[in-house]
Amino acid sequence: MSNLASILTGAKSGPRRMLVYGTAGIGKSTFATCAPAPVVIQTEDGLGEIDCHKFPVAQSFADIMQAIGALYQEDHAYRTVVIDSLDWLERLIHAEVCRNRQVATIEDIGYGKGYIFALNHWRDVLDGLAALRDSKGMSVILIAHAKIERFENPETEAYDRFVPRLHKTAAAMISEWCDEVLFASYKVFTKATDEGFNQKRVQGLGNGERVLRTTERPSHLAKNRLGLPDELPLAWADFARHLTAANAIATANR
Repeated sequence: MSNLASILTGAKSGPRRMLVYGTAGIGKSTFATCAPAPVVIQTEDGLGEIDCHKFPVAQSFADIMQAIGALYQEDHAYRTVVIDSLDWLERLIHAEVCRNRQVATIEDIGYGKGYIFALNHWRDVLDGLAALRDSKGMSVILIAHAKIERFENPETEAYDRFVPRLHKTAAAMISEWCDEVLFASYKVFTKATDEGFNQKRVQGLGNGERVLRTTERPSHLAKNRLGLPDELPLAWADFARHLTAANAIATANR
């Protein structure tokens, strides 16, 4: 058979691989657990007020892989797997690296190699999640907290922006793997008041409105492959409407 016969055409929209990060308590877990038939792999005890299906809080990296393995090997009706949260998963991964290398902290491994060793464990997690997506048809939602990081832009002076609270090598790998990286934040406005003597006082104002930022801007890391608006309400129903539209377009193009 000619190699040209293997060429694929048309758009394909499958289960999503999504990272949602933002400030603590803004509603990331609530958003994720409103996805279709979710089950949560917990790395922190933050779901007490949310009625959902969840594994016990993982105490080790092995617990994470066992939970992924159970979802892969056993029959179930779950359609979405959620990891809450990645920053606490990173602690378990670092602990596993330290155990394997027989050191007290990951910083004890010289030349930053500890974080390179950690990437092997991150790959194991992503490979397991990819298997759930490909074989079980499950969507993947990864939750992380946010931090402010100095961004060295080669085209401008350096500036601060929001990024996931992960080591930069892990954050880069996970962001590349995901179809969507969404930043959850409060909508904030500023008001400048003239104080006299060339002095101004700037106040942050807001009404508590929570939004998802879907496109990268100088203030935050984000991306999407769905052609989403730059900003959406932080509610699964609003996001799902765009998923439905994307699936309809992909089906029409087959």
